[in-house]
Amino acid sequence: MSASPPRIAVLASGRGSNLQAILDAIGSGRLRAEVVGVFSDRPAAEALLRVDPGLRWAHAPKEFSDRATYEQALGDALAAAQPDWIICAGYMRILGAIFVQRFAGRLVNIHPSLLPLHKGLDTHARALQAGDAEHGASVHLVVPELDAGAVLAQARVPVSPGDDAQALAARVLAVEHPLLIATLRLLCSGRLAERDGQPWLDGHPLFNPLALDSAGNLNR
Repeated sequence: MSASPPRIAVLASGRGSNLQAILDAIGSGRLRAEVVGVFSDRPAAEALLRVDPGLRWAHAPKEFSDRATYEQALGDALAAAQPDWIICAGYMRILGAIFVQRFAGRLVNIHPSLLPLHKGLDTHARALQAGDAEHGASVHLVVPELDAGAVLAQARVPVSPGDDAQALAARVLAVEHPLLIATLRLLCSGRLAERDGQPWLDGHPLFNPLALDSAGNLNR
């Protein structure tokens, strides 16, 4: 085991519940890692308040001349933090191809659907409209195409009769946090890694997403 824990940077636009789950897991000893920065496109994002001021970077894209200039500044700030993993946890902007390629193999996103179903926004309402029997969350590698990177792990929840989008969202959120932490434990331990866009677990290619069980463990 190396002397210093793996370094995690978090991109967030909202309240930061997934960030808090990471901080709690680190604090309780369930995740050996260090959060080295929280980066946001919304200076008023509640997520920023969950870490010390020295770990915050927040700038609205409108402060910059164009998207490329904003993403260059964000990328430079991220690179300065020297993260091993960059976690998009409720970050509500699509990242450009140049940015994604700069951090290829280190960018991970958590998305509230069973990808490849329901990429993008309003996933809970769309799952209900589609008549899905199951819904859930996915942790995946970030590629330039929206929500299209290889899926590392998923957690499934049943869709119940009478569900509305809010009720279904709450059920998914309850599994999102343990899913993210379980995946990060594998990533930060080195057991789960990326090679040329393909996930590998314990030295073998991972062709199907890992599944979260009721005990919070990931299984093939």
